[in-house]
Amino acid sequence: MADMETKAAGAVEEEKEEKVVISRNFIEQAIDKDLAEGVYDTVHTRFPPEPNGYLHIGHAKSILVNYGLAQEYGGKFNMRFDDTNPTKEDIEFVESIKEDVQWLGADYEDRLFFASNYFGQMYEAAVKLIRKGKAYVSNLTAEEIKNTRGSFTEPGVNDPNRDRSMEENLRLFEEMKEGKYADGELVLRAKIDMASPNINMRDPVIYRVAHMTHHNTGDTWCIYPMYDFAHPIEDAIEGITHSICTLEFEDHRPLYDWVVRELEYPHPPRQIEQAKMYLKNVVTGKRYIKKLVLEGKVDGWDDPRLVSIAALRRRGFTPQSIKMFVEMCGVSKAQSVADYAALEYCIREDLKPKAPRYMAILDPVKLVIDNYPEGQVEELDAVNNPENEELGSRKVPFGKELYIEREDFMEEPPKKYFRMFPGNEVRLMNAYFVTCTGCVKDAEGNVTEVHCTYDPASKGGNSPDGRKVKGTIHWVAAAGAVPAEVRLYENLIDEEKAEAAGSVYDEEGNVYLNPNSLTVKQAFLEPAFAGAKAYDRFQFVRQGFFSVDPKDSKPEALVFNRIVSLKSSFVLPKA
Repeated sequence: MADMETKAAGAVEEEKEEKVVISRNFIEQAIDKDLAEGVYDTVHTRFPPEPNGYLHIGHAKSILVNYGLAQEYGGKFNMRFDDTNPTKEDIEFVESIKEDVQWLGADYEDRLFFASNYFGQMYEAAVKLIRKGKAYVSNLTAEEIKNTRGSFTEPGVNDPNRDRSMEENLRLFEEMKEGKYADGELVLRAKIDMASPNINMRDPVIYRVAHMTHHNTGDTWCIYPMYDFAHPIEDAIEGITHSICTLEFEDHRPLYDWVVRELEYPHPPRQIEQAKMYLKNVVTGKRYIKKLVLEGKVDGWDDPRLVSIAALRRRGFTPQSIKMFVEMCGVSKAQSVADYAALEYCIREDLKPKAPRYMAILDPVKLVIDNYPEGQVEELDAVNNPENEELGSRKVPFGKELYIEREDFMEEPPKKYFRMFPGNEVRLMNAYFVTCTGCVKDAEGNVTEVHCTYDPASKGGNSPDGRKVKGTIHWVAAAGAVPAEVRLYENLIDEEKAEAAGSVYDEEGNVYLNPNSLTVKQAFLEPAFAGAKAYDRFQFVRQGFFSVDPKDSKPEALVFNRIVSLKSSFVLPKA
């Protein structure tokens, strides 16, 4: 009998192992195969952004996938700036990207590299191709090169300079390096095949003249390598085994392989493409965000309405929630568009057990308890998070005058309105039962005070005689209330216009902006919020999850960003 049980248990374990293998994504399967066949004996990945803007949520996927693979296989992960284009790059972007990667938890240890540090090796690599008869100097203009490349149905036309002698090519390339030619006057082209069905293989430009000051190398160079030439060299120099990129580089893979093969690197890296991460109705294009920043439509690259990593961090998202979202979207070859609501689901799930739940009134109206003793203040007990006992409890001051949400009172309520209205009894959270007796209005008819009486026997929110109330509302004692600015964010995009147009941009490249994407409230918070620091996260009872803004908040003038509301229509897909 014991043998049968052992065999059954073994069969279950085998079945589990088989399921694990089947569930592995296509990149993991490719790596498994490479390791099993001895192509590589380790795994070495990298994240190689160009420092020409801030990273966005799509880059987070690349960071976490590359770092995750290195961790999974006990390998290494490099951080490398692909800074081969000085016309668009800036040290500001370098620093912001480093902060983003570190915040996401991708530890590159001491392996921080710059492509520009390899410019000397790239120049020698180009010379090697010239000596092998695999590269030549051309004086065609960019327009002429474009016009002679052919089409998907027609082959390209050979460059008149294609058969220059090796000696002349070496001399001209050296003169390019010495600064004897103007921008665009000469280029170096790889000599491959102008009739190739892959247009990327039709003698691509691999070096160009650009008299620009580089953020890292200054004025040392006036010629710069093109991305498709530089990138495989960088990977090969650093010993990268698997170069994970997105699908738009699939047609560039033959050129990637050609470069490492012709330069005879002993352990050529392997390029593998995955689908990008797309989010519905968001702005990710750098030039569009830059335009919004310059026009003052958003508060910088880290405006909490954007989905740059800096913006998500400022809004209050956590690295854990971003990782959960990336894992939910998965690794695939198929392009798909994720709903922003899925990202919101992830931050809710992460913060529910972590964030203390305190009371905050965003649209305050005063509530006066007429029969409560004048000048009396008592301390009531409140649990900090019902889902996490480890967060403990706190004392909340209670007195004669409180603040409640304006929407929690109506003079003439509709059916099924169970909050405050004349004659109705409700529960004040963690406090007492109160019965509304009426209200006071100003000359314009706006309610300025709500009045009620309380039942002293109902302390803690329970009546000794067992009577029930249907409504429970939160509150903040007026004495000791902490004033704060609260920013409520909605989608930056006018989703209705975007859906109708089929794009978040109009024909002029302007974003369809939602005029209600930001609402600012002057709120009152309970004293437990005093001393809150940048990035501290809380759940405001009945309101949502909020974070202290790191840019504008001060100890004496707190500013909170709403990360996400409490409820959503998003449904987690079945596994």
